[in-house]
Amino acid sequence: MSRDFGRPPLAEDNRALVEQRLKEVAGSAGVRETLTIEWRGQPKHVEVIDMPVDVLYYNPGTHRIRAQRSHDPAQDGLLDENPWSPESQDYLHHLLKALPADPSKQDPAFDELLVSLREFKQSDPGLITRDGILVNGNTRRAALKELGTANVRVAVLPESCTWDDISTVELSLQLRKDHRRDYSYINRLLAIEEQQATGKLLADIARDFRTRPATCEQDLWILTCLRDLVERSRDGEVQLRLMDFEQHQEKLKELHRAYTKESLVSKENADVLKESRLAAIVLDFSKTDVRNIDETFKSRYLDQRLPEALKPKSVAAASVVIPGLNRSIKAADPKVAAAKALTDSILRAKALENAGETASAERVAEASRTFAAARDAFDGALDPAGRDARLRKRKQAAPDRLNDACQDIDQSVTDLVLARGSRSLDDEAFDEAVLKLRESLRKLAIESRRSIKVPGDGVSWLLDAVLSEDEQ
Repeated sequence: MSRDFGRPPLAEDNRALVEQRLKEVAGSAGVRETLTIEWRGQPKHVEVIDMPVDVLYYNPGTHRIRAQRSHDPAQDGLLDENPWSPESQDYLHHLLKALPADPSKQDPAFDELLVSLREFKQSDPGLITRDGILVNGNTRRAALKELGTANVRVAVLPESCTWDDISTVELSLQLRKDHRRDYSYINRLLAIEEQQATGKLLADIARDFRTRPATCEQDLWILTCLRDLVERSRDGEVQLRLMDFEQHQEKLKELHRAYTKESLVSKENADVLKESRLAAIVLDFSKTDVRNIDETFKSRYLDQRLPEALKPKSVAAASVVIPGLNRSIKAADPKVAAAKALTDSILRAKALENAGETASAERVAEASRTFAAARDAFDGALDPAGRDARLRKRKQAAPDRLNDACQDIDQSVTDLVLARGSRSLDDEAFDEAVLKLRESLRKLAIESRRSIKVPGDGVSWLLDAVLSEDEQ
């Protein structure tokens, strides 16, 4: 269920103006412009009219800037209390122009929109309710206001439109393949979560977002993880915001894949890997660096490089007593508890660093020192971890290629059976290919004898089968 923001102050005036202009369009002799939308599960054509830019209202529930609202908590609170006030509408105008990852800066994509509208005018209509609330085209209206344009082309929703309809129609339009400006990563996650909260099946949500159910599950896992990080970063009145993770989409997706894979082997190791990677993400290391962090990274490379201030003060208890039941359960693994404590310290330091004037200068300075020390420790640990990861890849390269070759040979067996049935085998070409295989196996045997001092059963067979032929 979408939130009901009520009606704006000029709702009745806008409704009268919309009705007047719809009648004018209906009575005109020319070709009438319409916009096709998905309306309550069915396609619907709605009329397009011109409306004054200044009388329209930004949609306070738009998914486009959902995460960015937390940029200014005071303005965000005012937006909740009175979304139609000039101050709240001005705040929405600012956020619609802003860079999703840093709303203090203007988005280059918005600058491109300004240039496009200035040179080519408005190509696609927006969409409004009869009360003058923008359902689609919020960013275009912001750009037209910046350009001083008097009117904007908008389609008009039916009179029975509700706030649930507004949310559904906005999503369906924004998720079309031809939309001009995507939702930011975090806002997309929030939109998927909102759809799930309405009771929609994951398969239906995936179809709406043009993705797979497994990807939606991954997105929801990541959003849950980010909400947990935001809460854990709280230090008094200061905490991180969801939009602080806008730039980490690929790192978070790789984290989910690595965590899921490791969980099949060991839940504790998976949790340690998760905490170590999250800490590196908060410290803003590159995707390549984060990829080198596995479940052994903390104990093998990081712990000895951590300053004392970042090491856990105590080890978690072996069990936890459930109050009132006189029973004990196994506590979190000490390795996991230590990894979480380190991540929490980094999260709080990052939140204080970003706090600006909200926190005292002394606390911010101390947090900066903590953050810098953590980054230095991770930087030092990632160097040998990266070298070892590259070494492991080199060690695994030859066996991986041989396994791929075996799969190709197995497929060749199947192809031979099919060719025999249809009598379509080219005998000469096959004979030449077998000779190439013999030569390749001979080279493999020679290098195996040079490289492996104590051959196992497989290498011994290769040496006997191939090199013995050369010796005869």
